[in-house]
This record gives sequence, structure tokens and C-alpha cells, in this order.
Amino acid sequence: IEELFNIIVDYPESLKALEDLKECLEKTDLRAHLINSLRSSFESRLLHPGAETTDILTQYVSAIRALRVLDTSGVILENVCEPVKAYLRTRDDTVRCIVTSLTDENSSELSEELLQGDTKTIEDVHTLDSDNEDDEGEWMPDPIDADPSKPSKSRKSSDIISMLVNIYGSRDLFVSEYRTLLADRILSSFNYDIAKELRYLELLKLRFGESHLQFCEVMLKDVADSRRINTNIHSKIESSEQKPEIEIHGMILSNVFWPTFREEKLELPEQVKSSMENYTEQFKSLKGSRTLQWKPHLGLVELELELEDRTLSFTVTPARAATIMYFQQKPRWSLEELSSAMHMSSSMLRRCLGYWLGQGVLKQESQDVYVVLEKNRGGQDLQDVVYDAEGESAMATSQDQREGELQIFWSYIVGMLTNLDSLPLDRIHSMLRMFAMSGPNTSQCNVDDLKRFLEKKVRDGELQFVSGKYKLPRPGK
Repeated sequence: IEELFNIIVDYPESLKALEDLKECLEKTDLRAHLINSLRSSFESRLLHPGAETTDILTQYVSAIRALRVLDTSGVILENVCEPVKAYLRTRDDTVRCIVTSLTDENSSELSEELLQGDTKTIEDVHTLDSDNEDDEGEWMPDPIDADPSKPSKSRKSSDIISMLVNIYGSRDLFVSEYRTLLADRILSSFNYDIAKELRYLELLKLRFGESHLQFCEVMLKDVADSRRINTNIHSKIESSEQKPEIEIHGMILSNVFWPTFREEKLELPEQVKSSMENYTEQFKSLKGSRTLQWKPHLGLVELELELEDRTLSFTVTPARAATIMYFQQKPRWSLEELSSAMHMSSSMLRRCLGYWLGQGVLKQESQDVYVVLEKNRGGQDLQDVVYDAEGESAMATSQDQREGELQIFWSYIVGMLTNLDSLPLDRIHSMLRMFAMSGPNTSQCNVDDLKRFLEKKVRDGELQFVSGKYKLPRPGK
């Protein structure tokens, strides 16, 4: 029993040990001792800030599989893993880790579960029927240590994906996270090949339901349409007499259906803007009255840099590409001058310059003054250069996205308080659930999110909080 944590880590190689332990439990009165011992092991060895979320999830999945062997009723699993589920709910990256593992073919555990193609739709915890058992002839009573407030149907479910999703009790968080992850993958790879993403989407639709993933379908349709439109535009450009200096391939997105993008100011070099204007004109000739609103800071740029003694190729973000392209105009820039020319914050520009310092393309001549390193000096020490090696996510942070989603409810809240004068938090939340969160693709918010949002409105002077109720401030006060 004291080694059960290690036995779970080694599952399925430890299957024989679990079967022996199961036989022992049936003949002894050690069930309560086993539960307490294993809970203690989980809390001391796994549920602490030093453990990675991915490691906790991996061990939780192993525990689900191993403890199903030990106790088919699922009661031991429920009693032991309740602290694990509670701890995972406190981690900000739990949902993203689960969704990433589900749709990452290099992640063996969860992606294999999804690729099995189980057609069982995931149900929210509150929709589970506590008494409706399909196999009434095989019904067995729960052990005496089972929690009577929880349905045995959910306890006996062997579907690992459902159990992970129901850590939070709802599919909506996972669908929203998948949508953000899908958008990030599309925009970070900038690839029109979506066969793999379509396969995962179809598998997820079997588990989460089609209606919850309609926005994701539109996103992938946008990519397919972009490939076709891009081909047509380049056919027209090739047949024209005046060809743009820089070749551009666009990803044309339906803004309403995509998550919130990360915003960033960036003034592109003139030759890039000219090529973008040419692309827009060709698009307008294809689509009539429709036009394009560019997100110049998103995408990828393929560069070939010709220096005195070498030619280098890079695939970088637009911000990094624009930074080095400005050095074509003149070989020396101060941080202040370049920041003003590019309309970019100094902190962001430092990261872009740091990247090119790290690649040996630029060197820092003096404090905040940078020049092109035309000749590669083998003795140059680049070890002290610090730069952001990974490109930033194309999407807004989860906090920014959440604030944007909650802002959608503001007009509903103003309408309620205009008609009803003042309302407590719970009443506002219940009315929002009834009128503003009823659709499959609408944003959701819990009471805690709503409370923080309303408290911010109070601090901003847009609401008043009096005697436990929220009300609109009177005009002129």
C-alpha cells in the first residue's frame, strides 16, 4: 500500500501488482487505510508549486487507469483524486495543457484517447442522470464509502477525456481554449495545409457536439478559402506588367468567428506597405465592394540577408523582419530613432533588436545604438546576448480575452439596471444565464468572473454598490 504511488507511476507495467493488491483488499479491511495513504502521497509528492501541470495531469491519467483495475466501482478513484482535481482547478494553465495534449500527435497519452474515435459525447457534470442506469440487470450497489451526493454513472465512467473535461464541470472552457489554440497554431505556422486540424476537429465534434465547434469550422474554412483566393490573386499579379517588390501571401479571416488577436503598433517599411496595397487592390477586384483590414504584426516573413561575407536565411515575425529592413535605409540606428520610425514601444523593439544581436547580424556600438555587422568576426562573444527566441503568440492573453468577452454582457447589465433600478450579484448572474448565455457559441461567465467585472465597473465609476446591490449612478453625480 505504501508503494501504491510508485505502482501507479509504472502503470501498465505494474498491472500484476495491482491485481494482487485488489485481491488483498477484497480479503482485508484496509480500504480506508489505502485511500488515506494514497491521498497523502499525492498531496506531498504532486500537489505543490514545484510540480509541472503536465506532470500532474500525466499522473492523474495513470491514476484513473490504475485505480479502475483496483476498484471497478470508481469510489477509490473518486476519494483519492478529489484533491488532485481541486488543485488542478487552481492552476491557470490546466485547460491549455489538456487541450494541447489532446491535439498533439506527439503526446501519446491523451491524443491516443481522442484518436480512438469514441463517439460518446461528453456531458457536463450537472446534466448527468444520477439514477438512469442502462444496464439494470448488472446493477451493483456502491460501496459504503461512496459519496451519496454524486451520481454513480459519472463515477463508473471509464472515459478519461470526459473525466478531465469535467474537472471544471463544463465543456465551454475547453471549447474556448481549443478555439484559441487552433487560431494560434494557424497563425504561427501560416500554413494552408489544414488536413491534420480538420481530422482533430471532426474527432472533437464527436466528443463535444457539433454546435459547440461551429466557430472552429468557420476558422478552418477561412484557411481553405484563403488558399484559393491567394492563388487567384497571384495569378493576376503574375499576368500584370508591374509586379510588387515583395511577394505577399494573405490569410483572410472572418473577424467575428476568431478569438481576440494580440494588438501591437507597427509601422512597416514603404516597400512592404506598397506590396500590401497592391494585394488589397487585387482582392477588391475579385470580391467587389469587400476590402482588407491588415494586421501587420501577425504572420511570418521569409528573409534572405546579404552581408559582405555571408548570406543568411530566416523565417521571423513581421516585427523582427521590419526591424532589420529599416537597416537597409541606413546602417546605424539609435533605439529612440528606430522606435519613433516604427511606432513600436521601446521594450518590444529591444526584444527584436536582441534577436538580431543573437544571430550576429547586428552589434551594439554604444548605449542604445545599433549597427549592421557586415563581416562575421569569429571571436565575437554572443553568449551574453539575451533575446526572445520564441515568437509571441498571435492571440491576446487569456485575461485580455476574458475582459473582452465580459464586456459583451455590459449592455445587458445596463438594460437590467435601467429597468429594475438595482440588483444583487446572484440575480444579475442568473438573468445573464437566461438571456445572454443561452446559445451554444455565446461566451460564458461564472459568478466570480462577473463579480470582478462589476467591481471594476464600480472602481471606474460606471456602477454603484449600495447595500449589497449594484445600480447605475444617477446623471450629474
